[in-house]
Amino acid sequence: MASISSLGVGSKLDLSTLLTQLETAESQPLVLLQQRQVSYTSKLSAYGTLQNSLSTLQAAAKKLSDPALFQGAKVTSSVPEVLTASAGSTATAGTYTVDVTKLAQSQSLVAAGRADAKAAVGTGTITIDFGTVGGGTLDAATGTYTGASFTKDASRTAVPITINGTNNTLEGIRDAINAAKAGVSASIVNDGSGTPHRLVLTSSQTGEASSMRISVAGDASLQGLLNNDPASTQNLRQTVAAQNAQLTVNGIAVTSASNTVKEAIQGTTLNLLKTGSSNLATQPDTATVEAAINDFVRAYNSLQATANTLTTYDKDSKTGAALVGDSTLRNLQTRIRQALTTPQAGGPTDLKVLSEIGVTFQKDGTMAVDSAKLKTAVSTNLSGVAGLFASATGSTAGYGKQISAVVDNLTSTGGALKVASDGMTASLKQLDQQFTDMKMRVDAKVERYRAQFTQLDLLMSQMSSTSTYLTQQFASMQSSSSK
Repeated sequence: MASISSLGVGSKLDLSTLLTQLETAESQPLVLLQQRQVSYTSKLSAYGTLQNSLSTLQAAAKKLSDPALFQGAKVTSSVPEVLTASAGSTATAGTYTVDVTKLAQSQSLVAAGRADAKAAVGTGTITIDFGTVGGGTLDAATGTYTGASFTKDASRTAVPITINGTNNTLEGIRDAINAAKAGVSASIVNDGSGTPHRLVLTSSQTGEASSMRISVAGDASLQGLLNNDPASTQNLRQTVAAQNAQLTVNGIAVTSASNTVKEAIQGTTLNLLKTGSSNLATQPDTATVEAAINDFVRAYNSLQATANTLTTYDKDSKTGAALVGDSTLRNLQTRIRQALTTPQAGGPTDLKVLSEIGVTFQKDGTMAVDSAKLKTAVSTNLSGVAGLFASATGSTAGYGKQISAVVDNLTSTGGALKVASDGMTASLKQLDQQFTDMKMRVDAKVERYRAQFTQLDLLMSQMSSTSTYLTQQFASMQSSSSK
């Protein structure tokens, strides 16, 4: 059977252009579906943008809904080189004089020097107990006690450290002690003498109750190196004594095993840095409250700006943004505005509306903050400001809780924004399926056109060949009859 290499060759007609025009005409419904897909995708993206703005607003609202925000305090130290401090929610306003006379420190012990840190020492089991050295006299020159006692801290369990043929050098002992995590750090110091390598043991914790007692079960050489009991045999020299921090707060003596002193002043943590005196002033942290309220206003205004962008209409191009005329957005804005303009319940002296702290609505729908009025409100009536935004567990009072609840209602299952987003997603899926089905139908119809045009081409080609043949035959017959 004859074939056509290019559509229209046989018929001498522009069938390729005609087929393209037919395909374009048949594809018009696909173009309309694509336009709807673009529109729906834009709306779904706009709902996502709106969701992000709402999440930012809700985060700011939740911060204001927490009563602890308004109970915070800040502490300033007159001499931060001596100590710094931080306050918790239970801290109360006040001034304190703190005099640090001693810092807490960890005990440090030094073993006798050895000529070679890699030479074998001996094997056995090392046990390190922690406790308090009592009584006796410390010889500063030798670093040993006379007539002292040792009271073990029963709350701390000793970790046995095994020294065998694989780790019985000075370096191996150091590594074994560190690996055991027994509350001691070990290192080797080279003092430059004939036997320079000296094992140094330092308690990981500060305080008098972290003094060490070291006992060794094993070779005499290992015992001779490390056995150390403040009440008897002492083969190590104490270079730093275990010591508690000592300080006074307004003349009251305070002792701490750590340089981080908690609750010496209620709700306050002191960080001791060196000996000396410093004055502390504790007062409500109004700056953090002001910042949180300003953040909330910014989040609300950002939501308004987002809404304006999503509903902009260009008169010149006669095109609108994705959510022009969208009822979901209008409903969302209305509900949030209503929540923020509804007065809070309370007594005659309680704050009830935002304007009382300097937060007001503008003509364009945004909010503005009178910084001076806000500062005065949080400085003179912090509890009233707290009641305006926050409330105890179980209560729904306060703009912070109420706005957070509105956002939850809008975005959770069944909420207006969630329903609109889910509906748009479902519509896009339907459009995708419609487009696929219609594309298949259009492609099938175009293929039928192509087949029909191909048949027309073949038929026209055959007819042209027949016409040519007959013309030749008639011409031949006429030529023969004329002779």
